[in-house]
Amino acid sequence: MPKKKQERILFLSVPESLRGQIETMADGHDHGADDEHEHAGFSINPDIPIPVEIPAGAEQFNLEALSWEMIVSGMLRVIADGAEQAERLDYYRRFVLAVKPGIMGEFTEAAILKAKNGDFDLALEIIDALRGLFPGSPVALLNRALVLEERAAMLERQGSAEAAAAFQETAAAYEDVLALEPPFPDAWFNAGFFHLERRDFSRAKTCFSVYLDAADDEEKRQQAGLIVKDIEDNGLEDESFAEACALIQTGQEEEGMQTIRDFIERHPSVWNGWFMLGWALRRLARWEDGAAAFRKAIELGGGASDTRNEFAICLMESGDFSAARHELESALREDGENIKIISNLGVLAMKTGNADEAAAFFRTVLELDPHDPVANQFFG
Repeated sequence: MPKKKQERILFLSVPESLRGQIETMADGHDHGADDEHEHAGFSINPDIPIPVEIPAGAEQFNLEALSWEMIVSGMLRVIADGAEQAERLDYYRRFVLAVKPGIMGEFTEAAILKAKNGDFDLALEIIDALRGLFPGSPVALLNRALVLEERAAMLERQGSAEAAAAFQETAAAYEDVLALEPPFPDAWFNAGFFHLERRDFSRAKTCFSVYLDAADDEEKRQQAGLIVKDIEDNGLEDESFAEACALIQTGQEEEGMQTIRDFIERHPSVWNGWFMLGWALRRLARWEDGAAAFRKAIELGGGASDTRNEFAICLMESGDFSAARHELESALREDGENIKIISNLGVLAMKTGNADEAAAFFRTVLELDPHDPVANQFFG
């Protein structure tokens, strides 16, 4: 598995003692009928040195300590760097795949686990190794976008100034996989939800429309079709809506608020416009006005967990703790692992003087995200 970059690479001649073992290992694997990478005919070229990854701090290298992991890691490093000649890089790819034919699944699982544990740098490093090993692989490209999206969402929850740049990097990663021909349906489906979450409804509609043309999963097609229809029926492709969202996301709430009012004038019964207005007002600490906008959004059918969470913040800051708790509990029933909702329940418990209940909520938050700043402040 890839390690941290401070470890160094040595190029060694193929030891006589290993050549037979390598050939045996390469020839002895059962690749399976569905394996798209066939390496049964792979043979060692003794004229090509093998890169070996040496642990950081090792002053000398003992050939007897050479392991398959060191060889594979070294080759993956060289492949990822891409500095060698194309023919040699292709040889290293075939070498690794002959030794570890199941590396795509193994490394993908490892990357997912690392991302789940919040180690996004290592997760991305593992995925980059797969990208080097499988150039143009839609799976590797999509997994990279998904990990970047998860990291960006974490930074946003933490209120980090780096969140905006992280979402831009995520969007660029999605575009990399969307550029593939033929279209990779899963990428368009996931990209659609990414842009939907970012409230870029025009781009979301495009993604889901391409998915409808390229995919045959009827359940997902139905879901995508309903989203496209909802965007069209509610005028969410309106340029003023996208402009308002961009303004509010970049801290220009006053300008965004005026723009979204223009949208509401044209689409008064669309709950999304009232949500955006409430979001701008909440960010400006205009709690009562924000609460009124969110209440209107819920009345118009926008009562999902995100709206109720935002509504609850305004109610809580206005001093209506009972109503805030009701909204947060309703939101939590719909989205039971939403860190923002659980954290706000902890804040509400603190405001009402229930330290034990607050501690329980914040412990749950830390189980889901050990880096959450609000929960860590409570236990700090």
